[in-house]
Amino acid sequence: MDSTAVEIDGSVMEGGGQILRVSAALSCITGTAIKITKIRAGRSTPGLRPQHLSGLQLVSDLCSGSLQGASIGSTDVSLTPGKIRSGSHVADPQTAGSVCLLLQVALPCAVFADAASQLCLKGGTNAEMAPQIDYTLKVFKPIVERFGINFDCDVKMRGYYPKGGGEVNVTVNPVKELRPVTLTERGNITKIHGRAFVAGVLPFKLAKDMSTAAVRTIRKEIKELYINIQALQEKEKACGNGNGIIIIAESSTGCLFAGSALGKKGVYADKVGIEAAEMLLRNIRHNGCVDEFLQDQLIIFMALAKGTSRIRTGAVTLHTQTAIHIAEQLTQAKFTISKCEDEMSSSVTYIIECHGSGVVNPNL
Repeated sequence: MDSTAVEIDGSVMEGGGQILRVSAALSCITGTAIKITKIRAGRSTPGLRPQHLSGLQLVSDLCSGSLQGASIGSTDVSLTPGKIRSGSHVADPQTAGSVCLLLQVALPCAVFADAASQLCLKGGTNAEMAPQIDYTLKVFKPIVERFGINFDCDVKMRGYYPKGGGEVNVTVNPVKELRPVTLTERGNITKIHGRAFVAGVLPFKLAKDMSTAAVRTIRKEIKELYINIQALQEKEKACGNGNGIIIIAESSTGCLFAGSALGKKGVYADKVGIEAAEMLLRNIRHNGCVDEFLQDQLIIFMALAKGTSRIRTGAVTLHTQTAIHIAEQLTQAKFTISKCEDEMSSSVTYIIECHGSGVVNPNL
């Protein structure tokens, strides 16, 4: 083990897979060796799960690194990064582990390669405890591209719990450096749209029930907008059975918010629709510019960008605080969070400001 490695406590704050993703990506980009201890110590199944393991292997592969302690259930892992290399990389946890979380760890690394990278990510496209692929494409992608990042995503096959079997091909173009981003003016909500889907043997009626219940719930609060939630039957391009819904709201200044839910055995479809609608409403009631899920996903890019980024959010989540903690440990970035009283709305919003570390791609 390299004595100069930075030790990261994997049990602090949120204490989950996010610590692994942010620290592994930053290790890869900054060339800093890391040792993560007490991985997921507080979880019911501590240590690395298949998805975390394939994420770490993907990063190690991307940066020609060496991994120690990388096995299922391991609570200590070390990564010594080499040079980031472009080309084709595959990650397959062989479970319904989320492809979106694999993308979260790989994307920042691939941005600092010497040429375009092709990532073939397998697993669950619409998985619990992770963004749905539709969220990644419709909310995360357009916002993260404001940093100057450019990537394409092709959903070859959707995969659902418990089998997985999904496949997403991503092409990431490298950049010299990332631009800072300012998202502080919300404007008005101008559009609400989404998709309610069923896949496999599940009846189409479930999709219609989810959609109808979601529209009805949003209508109680937002009366003036046309709400278009398409009900879809996924026949081809879907592996296994699943149902779910994602609803997206757009604002006049280009802010994006979402609410989503997945069906489970024994849960009525309209309940799934209502859950997603309530999540969306919760995310647009405050006058922030990002929803609770985008908040923490932007931290790593703010930390890497050259210049000062500012984003206005609702309550700052523990995931976000954890990402900031790791980013400050592994980069020169400095974050401040300030509360703003908003005369327009009764709810409190916060400005997360970051003086980015201005990482320059040495390979370009």
